[in-house]
Amino acid sequence: MSRARIRLVSAVLASVLATAVLPASALATTAPGAAAAARAPHRQHAAAEPIVHIPLQGAVNVRDLGGPRTYTGGQVRTGLVYRGDALSRLTPADTAAVAALRLTKVVDFRIPMEVQYDGPDTLPAGLAATPRPVSDLGLYATLVGAIASGDPVTQEQMLGGGRAEAYMRDIYRTFVNSPENRAQFATTLREIADARQGPVLYHCTSGKDRTGWVSYVLLRALAVPEATAERDYLASNTFRAAYDARVRAGLKQSGRMQNPDLLIPLQEVRQDYLDSATAQLEADYGSLYGYLTEGLGLDLRTLAKLQSRLVR
Repeated sequence: MSRARIRLVSAVLASVLATAVLPASALATTAPGAAAAARAPHRQHAAAEPIVHIPLQGAVNVRDLGGPRTYTGGQVRTGLVYRGDALSRLTPADTAAVAALRLTKVVDFRIPMEVQYDGPDTLPAGLAATPRPVSDLGLYATLVGAIASGDPVTQEQMLGGGRAEAYMRDIYRTFVNSPENRAQFATTLREIADARQGPVLYHCTSGKDRTGWVSYVLLRALAVPEATAERDYLASNTFRAAYDARVRAGLKQSGRMQNPDLLIPLQEVRQDYLDSATAQLEADYGSLYGYLTEGLGLDLRTLAKLQSRLVR
């Protein structure tokens, strides 16, 4: 790697990891201004760049990850990385809209049970999803079982009393402490970094947890301020709110759930869910830099490629 490229990576990492301590070798080549960025507050106020939503009838949470500004004065390019919810219910018009994105890869983080129940992705001709399952700790099976029981007492015992929220926090911790989950995220980020790769879309079922985490990590790795990355993560609540409310109303109307509000903690993203993952990250790796390099195994060359490809 050239000295100029190493300086770029070091500056980016110092900016991203506001409270992290970088290795001495990285600090030795930090560009001017990077040290000041490293001393920046942990949570910074960020200008609210518009979120680029891709309106579809059969999926409500498909977005272009591009647009946010970085600490280093750049901007994440649009048209290269998309995040989404399941693409199994796309209409013909949706499929045409997806075709217009000129995707060369679609990564599906759903586990086999989710694909079995919801169906495989409906994609333009010539494009097939790459299965890359990330564990949900059995949440989908638990949810299906709770609803299928039709018993309000059972549903309360399974999801009430803070149990649903605790379940979500546990799932987020596995994004950090599960070697299998880390491997799936790492492979996806390496593919995104590859300049030979065209536009990529990754998704799970709701496009908010597994997809939300890898989007948060990618934005932070690109030196997007923490507040901006959190805003992108929390935006799933806005895009999913109407659809999720209809699901709850349908369950109540059908008699399958007397209290469908038990599902709200599972349908939403919450700051404390994200905080559970970042706290695990700090406990296991000390910083985002440690998670990227030790946990995900991304070397400086790969981080530099992400910068070069995705930031203008």
